Amino acid sequence: MPYVHPEYLVETGWVADHLKDPSIRIVESDEDPLLFKIGHIPGAVQVDWFSTLQHPLRRDFVTKDQFEGVCAKLGIGNDSTIVFYGDKSNWFACYALWLFQYYGHEKVRIMNGGRAKWEKEGRPFVKEESNYPQTQYTARQPDKNIRAFRDEVFKQVEKKKPLVDVRSAKEYKGELISMPNYPQEGATRGGHIPGAVSIPWSQAVNEADNTFKSPEELRALYEGKGIKPDGEVIAYCRIGERSSLTWFVLKYLLGYPNVKNYDGSWTEWGNLVDAPIEK
Repeated sequence: MPYVHPEYLVETGWVADHLKDPSIRIVESDEDPLLFKIGHIPGAVQVDWFSTLQHPLRRDFVTKDQFEGVCAKLGIGNDSTIVFYGDKSNWFACYALWLFQYYGHEKVRIMNGGRAKWEKEGRPFVKEESNYPQTQYTARQPDKNIRAFRDEVFKQVEKKKPLVDVRSAKEYKGELISMPNYPQEGATRGGHIPGAVSIPWSQAVNEADNTFKSPEELRALYEGKGIKPDGEVIAYCRIGERSSLTWFVLKYLLGYPNVKNYDGSWTEWGNLVDAPIEK
């Protein structure tokens, strides 16, 4: 059985065959923004998860107008097909795709395996930055059907609806408040949101090449923990990047109709006064 929406995933070979296609814009989005300057896929442009997509003052995304400016500057039109890829098994590529969907861009794809697979296959990297003619881009109003805020999470807890904690086991148990081998900062308390099941993001990808696991494996992984397509599902991590990968898997690869990413995640929940926490 194939993925439910296979059109949202492309292989490295497909990208290599479409490097000169003017209708396609390849976007690299990494945890480490310096990787792009070291070398990137020919013709790719960079979208940094922090400096490009985050509001300079509030803890929020750029505004609709600012997002339109980002797309226009990168030569992205409303009809462009955007292929996202990056490091860390496409964490931030999925995060960028999720935000582009939030502002209504429909033609989006993830390059399966990300930067690591492209490199492992010996495909070309270049250092030259690509410049495209500026476009006129019109974003839609934010799609709140794919983004969860803390009030919705409180209701999810009260109604005992599905929550997926995609962090590591030690973060889930409250032994760490950030990822292993990262600075332990960002939250004053450890643990997980009551009722959340632990399904680390990494269980959805193949360790050998960073590609997504088969539909059968993914279905067994999530349904085996009670996360089924007939419910309202909210995924979270620490800042929303790892959970955006899980959101992508559930929404597009498995076809769950009602999935939201809680990007406030543990840096918000672990700092909220009087918020319930389990260990």
